Amino acid sequence: HKDKMKFSSLAAATLFLLQADGVAGFAPVGSPRTTTTSLHATSTNEEVPLTRKIGKMASTAMVTLSLWGAPAWLVQQQPFSDPIVQSYSASAKDKASATGSRVNKDADSLLRLGLPIQNKEVRKLQESLETIKYDIGSKRKSAALDGAKKSKTFLSGKNADKMVASCNNAKVCQQLLQEMDATLDPLSNALKDSQDAFTGSEQERDALDKAYQAQQKATDLLTKLEEQMVPADYVTPVPPEYNDLPQLKKRATVEMKFKKGESGAQFDINGVNFPEAKMVMVIDGYTAPVTGGNFVDLVQKGFYNNMHIQRSDGFVVQTGKPEDGKAIGYVGTPSKAIGAGPNGERQIPTEIFVRGDKGPFYESTIEDEGRGGEATILPFSSYGAMGWARDEYDVNSGSSQFFWLLFDSDLTPAGKNVLDGRYPCFGYVVEGSDFLQDLKEGDVITSAKVTSGLEYLQQPKE
Repeated sequence: HKDKMKFSSLAAATLFLLQADGVAGFAPVGSPRTTTTSLHATSTNEEVPLTRKIGKMASTAMVTLSLWGAPAWLVQQQPFSDPIVQSYSASAKDKASATGSRVNKDADSLLRLGLPIQNKEVRKLQESLETIKYDIGSKRKSAALDGAKKSKTFLSGKNADKMVASCNNAKVCQQLLQEMDATLDPLSNALKDSQDAFTGSEQERDALDKAYQAQQKATDLLTKLEEQMVPADYVTPVPPEYNDLPQLKKRATVEMKFKKGESGAQFDINGVNFPEAKMVMVIDGYTAPVTGGNFVDLVQKGFYNNMHIQRSDGFVVQTGKPEDGKAIGYVGTPSKAIGAGPNGERQIPTEIFVRGDKGPFYESTIEDEGRGGEATILPFSSYGAMGWARDEYDVNSGSSQFFWLLFDSDLTPAGKNVLDGRYPCFGYVVEGSDFLQDLKEGDVITSAKVTSGLEYLQQPKE
């Protein structure tokens, strides 16, 4: 296995050129510094068609050169799909980010944008409220105050009526709008206090903290409002041949706890020690019903409990390979459409949902479909974005290995995300993502549990 090998940067670059295939090149599939193996369901010496090598070699070379000085993740193993740099069209970039050319790195915002709703007024309200957060962070106090005033105009009159009309329960939405309106006054007052305080003073910091907390409360209410707008009978269409795989029909929340692999060691987060790490993740069945269903099913089965982190290289944190036996994924009843892996692994198809489509496409990538550059509903643009690992040459080889992306806007600039459309993004870390910076190989998942949304997990049909 190539994941047992360590290369110099030059050797890694040569390997990329020789093995260019589609967009294959750096998927997270297991670290060479542990005993885990790469998620390769096919032989690594399988012949790749020459036409595919030649056709995509130039794009691979571009990224290899751009990442020439990259750290270990570039040279340690052969990952998931190859790094081809593309520029999204302006419209696709706008769809992928709530703020146009700025990369939207806010997991909660991305999840809101991923909801299957069609209400223009609430999207305008969302943009206004979310922009306030950026303005607070950059101390653009007057702009934030204007944003609060603008947001308040959406909460009454015709705009409010149109939002309520889209809700499943009008009374619930009316109450949510009233609560949001009530949070905007403390927000405005805190912003005014920050304007009156000396720059850099404790009073300014306290006022901005209060403003941020009020903004966060408003956007939490916004999430509940938008969730009310998802049609009660909405179901993401999935081809019937995948009915023998678990599927997640809506969203679920998963909580994971971790401990250091070394006895007595603690997590060091910006100089503060924690004996235990905890992360909360939202798994999106609207966008990735098969991938999300597979993950929630394995969490519920206890599959990830007491499993070690198997890769941590500054690019991703990954786990999911069984730690005994030859299997490189979960061994269970396979799908008739996809079949089992070489060691009995239950495999699932690659699942990609592009904005504007009615549902995901399967067993293919965005490049294979000739749609490179289009925006996926859930992009890999947030620190802690969750993706499904697989063999770089086999789109149906995913089983149980997954990764958290340590997103870096310098490595993934706006409009040039090299992961979207090649690997399913099925959720985000919404609490505790800072722990990913000190989650290392050998650390242990002490528990993984579904804390909400388990009722939306549909088990395989006979």
